[in-house]
Amino acid sequence: MLSQKLEQKLSALPSSPGVYFYRDKAGEIIYIGKASVLKNRVRQYFQKSRYRDPKTDALVREIADIEWMVVDSELDALLLEAEQIRRYLPRYNILLRDDKSLVYVRIDYDSDYPTVSFTRRPLDDGARYFGPYTSIAAIRQALKLLRRVFPYATKRHLNQKRATLSYHLGLDPGLEEGRTSLNDYRTNLRRLMEYISGKRATLILELEREMKQAARKRDFEQAARKRDQIESLKRLSQQIVFSDKEFLDISKDQALNELVELLGLKAYPRRIEGYDISHMQGTDVVASMVVFTNGVSNKTSYRKFKTKYDINNDFYNMHETIARRFSQKNLASWGVPDLVLIDGGKGQLEAALDARDEAKTASQVVFIGLAKREEQIVIDVNRSNIKLNYQLLDKLHGHAVFSGQFVMLSLPHSTNITKLLQRVRDESHRFAVSYHSSLKIKRVSGSTLESIPGIGPSSAKKLLRHFGSLKAVTMASENELSKVLGPKKANIVQEYLSKSSSLLS
Repeated sequence: MLSQKLEQKLSALPSSPGVYFYRDKAGEIIYIGKASVLKNRVRQYFQKSRYRDPKTDALVREIADIEWMVVDSELDALLLEAEQIRRYLPRYNILLRDDKSLVYVRIDYDSDYPTVSFTRRPLDDGARYFGPYTSIAAIRQALKLLRRVFPYATKRHLNQKRATLSYHLGLDPGLEEGRTSLNDYRTNLRRLMEYISGKRATLILELEREMKQAARKRDFEQAARKRDQIESLKRLSQQIVFSDKEFLDISKDQALNELVELLGLKAYPRRIEGYDISHMQGTDVVASMVVFTNGVSNKTSYRKFKTKYDINNDFYNMHETIARRFSQKNLASWGVPDLVLIDGGKGQLEAALDARDEAKTASQVVFIGLAKREEQIVIDVNRSNIKLNYQLLDKLHGHAVFSGQFVMLSLPHSTNITKLLQRVRDESHRFAVSYHSSLKIKRVSGSTLESIPGIGPSSAKKLLRHFGSLKAVTMASENELSKVLGPKKANIVQEYLSKSSSLLS
């Protein structure tokens, strides 16, 4: 039976595109969705004659209040939904809990040939990432429409000297033939990013202002281009991006529920942190901290650590990382995790537990490991703060092996728990390797530049900071190098690198 409050909210729903929010009795947002027609989409949840699977029933039973935000188009609803889900991480938005279903928009804005593309895995590479979006088809359609307003390149064609067909169709800036300057192209991309970030109204006002300025200067060609952009933006409200026929898949995260039951946790692990170490024989030693909130990767909370000393000892490196994480300062800034997953076996877990206990500030935090070889869950019987549920272990067709103070749980790789822990572990590994690789490249690039006669560490750092990479320094003109180092050193660098083409590899 619907409450009077819900009845009133349902009757007040508008026939507009937008994003809707479901709250429970405690006021927590438990689900966020998008709609091409809010009135129709939201009411579908409460129609008794409509078939609902148990997952949807579970959600509907908890809904105590409804809120919504009206937007101008389906495209705006798609972009706003992703932003709101990332911000609030509602526990019923399980589509975001399957990494294979997520897609991000990648814009390498600072490149000398910026492109716009899609990716499943954001990297720590300096590019701008937007998302995640749960529907690859919908976001592709959205970017296809936006490309008509803000032309962009999707890839760089090697040795391409003529403008591509996409340029002649009005979809590409035509950097190859200099049809658009790099500065103008970046301005265009900045506006595309503003639109994706939800600044449509501000963007239109900015374009209208530029159109009027161009008209006053009698630059009627420029004014016409701005006018066309404005009209194209306004026409986006008429485009169909997803419609309300999208498949709805909502349920509680079985993996988290089973994890609570198996480990006998006292509370739902809303914040899970994963840690991994990466180095090359003790050089450029780094550690990663990834965060999953309500089972969803929360990339804004990721942190990376550079160890104080380069030591080829993963136990020492893990101890230092956890000690720094559980310092008073970081606990106050980042909060206390509910569960910590260490990438490694008994040695890594023991080192992490020693650091946690030495901190004396969060001794009740649950710590477990995940050993790579057999994908075994590693638990310290005395210190991991868990109480194993052997009945569920049997039900999941798993078994336990004891080794001193440790117990190793082996579960089928197809279980929800294993998949969740693998996802956290793999993400921590990816993030650590990415950071290690970037440090290694900078170190190698720096040492290469320092090997040039007359170029010391200070000059090498200036070059890498300005150009971003050794390859970019190699491709720079003498005039560009002189702006950083002066004419004399610029000439030395260019002559040395031009004679040493093998250094590019």
